[in-house]
Amino acid sequence: MLDHIFLSVKNVDAAVQFYSQALAPLGIRNRLDYDGKNGPPGHPDLKGFGAQGRMFFWLREGAVDTRAVHVGFVADSCDAVDAAYAAALAAGATDAGAPGARLHYDPRYYAANVRDLDGYSLEFVYKSWQHGH
Repeated sequence: MLDHIFLSVKNVDAAVQFYSQALAPLGIRNRLDYDGKNGPPGHPDLKGFGAQGRMFFWLREGAVDTRAVHVGFVADSCDAVDAAYAAALAAGATDAGAPGARLHYDPRYYAANVRDLDGYSLEFVYKSWQHGH
């Protein structure tokens, strides 16, 4: 299980605004700014997002390589997938796969895909068997 990920973006302020809007339907909030000077030498400034008492998604300014990462965010229902997809599009994302079952994985795998402001591949996904309902 992953604890956290740093995602390099071109414009941190624009990315914070985008992710604040896109992740809100999933209960993921922009909750922490980390000043890199408080860390070891060369540590970047970070903007942290999290939920349920955990910070796990961090943005930092840097070089963007859209082939380097695909980020899947857990949704707790199909409605949450739909809402995150709509919020991301409203925040400036581009469509990369409308909400629906991803039958090539499993008939219960419900997801939506977008590209963020930097072109990173994002997925909002609900896997009913991982939620116990």
